[in-house]
Amino acid sequence: MKKQKILAKILIYIVLIAVTITMLFPFIWMLSSSLKLNKDIFAFPIEWIPKNPQWDNYKKIWEQIPLATFIKNTAKITLIVTFLQLLTSSFAAYAFSKLRFKGRDFLFLAYVATIAVPWQAYMVPQFIMMREFGLNNTHLAIILLQAFSAFGVFMMRQFYQGIPDSLIEAARIDGMNDYQIYAKIMLPLSKPAISTLTIFTFVNTWNDFLGPLLYLTRESLKTIQIGLRMFITQYSAEYGLIMAASVVVLIPVLIVFLSLQKYFVQGVAATGVKG
Repeated sequence: MKKQKILAKILIYIVLIAVTITMLFPFIWMLSSSLKLNKDIFAFPIEWIPKNPQWDNYKKIWEQIPLATFIKNTAKITLIVTFLQLLTSSFAAYAFSKLRFKGRDFLFLAYVATIAVPWQAYMVPQFIMMREFGLNNTHLAIILLQAFSAFGVFMMRQFYQGIPDSLIEAARIDGMNDYQIYAKIMLPLSKPAISTLTIFTFVNTWNDFLGPLLYLTRESLKTIQIGLRMFITQYSAEYGLIMAASVVVLIPVLIVFLSLQKYFVQGVAATGVKG
């Protein structure tokens, strides 16, 4: 039996290592390609370690396009949207999970049902609405549209459902109102869920392409995902520079994930089984 268990563990580790290598393959190729000339990127067999690494690619990306401006715009939108989603999602989730009011369950189901509606279905009406408000070509249009998340409310509510109601009632007996309960009890207890939602929101907003493409036309307002297209011209594409810029753009996402990853698995597990 012990030998079988040892063999089973070895097999599991082999499978996990194989899956990990498969998942990391595109990132390793991107890093390798960022140090090559265009003619060498698609050469076969793949040269994983370039003989003549083009470190100059990481200098050119700042000179050929206003990369610093694009990163600043992306960071601005991402940080504001992430903060607003955390605030609105956690606040609404507290109301849907711990407060009693008429039509609560119906309102929650109706709101969550919007997740099933693809964005492409209401993309045009949203654009017209933002145009009527005079918000086209502003960061505010993207921020307002992404400040609320049905998925975020659903996930936070699932976590809040696992917090005993007796704890809330005890706080009310001690004289705390709902705002104090939310700030002093619910938020400190929901670090795993908040960390998970932070990762999802940050990554989705940072990588958003279609939203900025629709609402931002001035170069000074564009985000990094649109800016990368400036390396592609009508007749050629600077793939080496695209890969180098992609590596740079990936760094903030890695920092956020690695900073919050200790809560990530716990948050996913808790929001998935409680409620």
